Amino acid sequence: MNAIASLSLSSFHARVPQGLVVSGPIDIEALGRHVTVLRRKLAAGQHVYHVGQPFHAIHLVHAGFLKTCELAEDGRDRVTGFRMRGDLVGVESIGLSSYSCDVVALEDSEVWELPYPAVLQACLQLPDLQSRLTAALAEEIRNDRAWMLALGTLTADQRVAAFLLDMAQRHARLGFSARHFLLRMGRTDIASFLALKHETVTRALSRLEKLQYIAVQRRDIRMLDVDGLRLAAGQGACVH
Repeated sequence: MNAIASLSLSSFHARVPQGLVVSGPIDIEALGRHVTVLRRKLAAGQHVYHVGQPFHAIHLVHAGFLKTCELAEDGRDRVTGFRMRGDLVGVESIGLSSYSCDVVALEDSEVWELPYPAVLQACLQLPDLQSRLTAALAEEIRNDRAWMLALGTLTADQRVAAFLLDMAQRHARLGFSARHFLLRMGRTDIASFLALKHETVTRALSRLEKLQYIAVQRRDIRMLDVDGLRLAAGQGACVH
């Protein structure tokens, strides 16, 4: 699968956003004729970029798992999202002179750095690239708005259930199992993203496991009853 084949972002049903999957791959060789594509390997804990660093490029996640963080009003870092293969980072800072958040690798990862505004010039020759960038930016906005609504209206258990469903869907889009996957982030990062306490996330996972919706072994997640988990998330079961 070409690494630029998908720019999909988080998606759920109900009160969280519907996903965007843009069909048809972009020819990376064709793109390379217009911009210098720099491949960057990252170790776990290494930053792609820091908040305040001069904005110069957007980045495509080719492998691994990343988190985005912003400084909260209380001075602590708050996790604002998770990015995996096929996702773009940096689009949130387009139009700004500096990056508006930190992006950190949660495991050994690789990103492809696409210089900006050179990418804009490439869009003149590759119209499909322009549509993908526009779609990714629009979805970023919709995703942020939907999560703000979700965090303001869902209970702790609903947030955790919705988060697991989102992770399952995102793994499925990449051809991996939606029923059995490994969480690349720790409970603390999940809690920060869902605006909950670490202990609250742990208790919510335990309750969902007790209901036999999931099985949890540290970061290993098995989806035992997806319809039950959707009900727990306030989404309603699928009709078979």
